[in-house]
Amino acid sequence: MERRQTVSRCGADFGGAICDPGYCCSSAGWCGLGYLYCSAPSCQINYGPGCDANTRPCGSDTTNVSRPQLGSVPYGVAIYHCEVYGDIALTYDDGPWDYTSDLLDLLKNHSAKATFFVTGNNLGKGQINDPSLPWPGIIRRMIAEGHQVASHTWAHQRLTDLTPDQVRDQMLFNEVAFNDILGYFPTYMRPPYSASNAQVDSILGDLGYHVTYFNLDTEGYLHDDPNTIQQSKDIWDGAVEGANTATTKWLQIEHDPVWQSVYNLTGYMLESLFRNGFRSVTVGECLGDPSGNWYRTGTSGPSTCPSTTSGAPTPTPTVGLPSTDGRCGVNFNGTTCVNQGPDRCCSPGGWCVRHRERDFKHVVKPVLELNIGIVTDDNNQHHAHGHAHCRPAQHQWPLRHQLQWHDVRQSRLG
Repeated sequence: MERRQTVSRCGADFGGAICDPGYCCSSAGWCGLGYLYCSAPSCQINYGPGCDANTRPCGSDTTNVSRPQLGSVPYGVAIYHCEVYGDIALTYDDGPWDYTSDLLDLLKNHSAKATFFVTGNNLGKGQINDPSLPWPGIIRRMIAEGHQVASHTWAHQRLTDLTPDQVRDQMLFNEVAFNDILGYFPTYMRPPYSASNAQVDSILGDLGYHVTYFNLDTEGYLHDDPNTIQQSKDIWDGAVEGANTATTKWLQIEHDPVWQSVYNLTGYMLESLFRNGFRSVTVGECLGDPSGNWYRTGTSGPSTCPSTTSGAPTPTPTVGLPSTDGRCGVNFNGTTCVNQGPDRCCSPGGWCVRHRERDFKHVVKPVLELNIGIVTDDNNQHHAHGHAHCRPAQHQWPLRHQLQWHDVRQSRLG
């Protein structure tokens, strides 16, 4: 259950107030618990000690791992395109996610390769090395099936807004998680929102990272709807259909938490890619970098975990009685929408509505964040105050997506 502490306002707009230990500061400036407050990247990390972005994963420290800069691909310098003509490197940011296993199936069926820029703990999905979650197995599968794994930072923070120490933490935390899963961690990364500057590039270079961008963006994240995804296909067609492989090469970007990108656009791109004679490769391959340079051997030192003695209560999902008047949530005695129809969900405002009506465009952001009546099950993606089958329409996203992707759409880059 989403919870707020008694002293509730926080952030730069409220005198720089910091939430109590273990609590999170939402983007609207409320202290509380649960993904509406704590999920990255929306949680204000300077004012919410409990923000997901501030929580180090369990695993061995990688700070002192040797970081030789091997190969000819530059470190700490922006890379926008492939070096090998005829190559197309498909890349996917922000996962792993609920759709990633199906995406891997699709790539396998086409004998295609991709590069996954993995975010460690974003969108309330939990830490990627949590053994109780599917993410470690999915990341190992990526490697086993010949894909490249790279870093998209720990919590999808805009690196240019962080202090140097915070930038390092966002990279090192992800290293700890990767090392815990694989025994090594990537040398390739992509800055969230494509936001970097000279200071950030210098830090990334010191840590031994290739700073990887793209030169083909289908904008699938802007067209996550069956009625608009054709716009992304048109962008792809303009770059690939009929192109001369002897003079064409693309480093492309998608996002595996985007339903239409996974289940509609990817298959379309793969068929076009091979039909036009291109090779489907990883980023490292398209840059001519030997696979031995893509990762660093981690450390087998003692594993440490963040302290859990902050005193902050653990949010616990609960389910209440059926609604009798169409209202729901903890602000309405914990009532649920279970008797209001098979497609009813509990909206952020405490109304039982059809699941398609929960699209973010119908919700005022502060209302979404201030409401404390939303109870979620991150594994099943439904509201506990909604119906048991209350899932988002396939081209719409669960509310735990919304806070990050509002910002992504604003910047047009994720």
